[in-house]
Amino acid sequence: MRVAMRVDLPPALDRTTMSELATEFEQAASDVQKLPRRPDNDILLRLYALYKQASHGDACGPKPGFFDFVGTAKYEAWSQLRGMSGDEAKRKYVELVRELATRQETGTA
Repeated sequence: MRVAMRVDLPPALDRTTMSELATEFEQAASDVQKLPRRPDNDILLRLYALYKQASHGDACGPKPGFFDFVGTAKYEAWSQLRGMSGDEAKRKYVELVRELATRQETGTA
């Protein structure tokens, strides 16, 4: 015997909002390439980690070798977000890109 259960999603997770979030995320990924100044390495690592978490989920696969300093830094930044949902990572990515754009426009970064 199968019992049908209705699950109401919170407003933040309904399909329209998720679609809007996906659009905002894609736009932020495009906008970050157009920033007038390159963010510092710590911000770039944060952007990378949030993007990977949003698009691929938790870090997987072997950690890069000891002498691959950039690859190791990227992997470690991404793995620190383990357990964060893709939607949360997308929101944080969008917020960070907007903050960077605003800072660069006002000259505070």
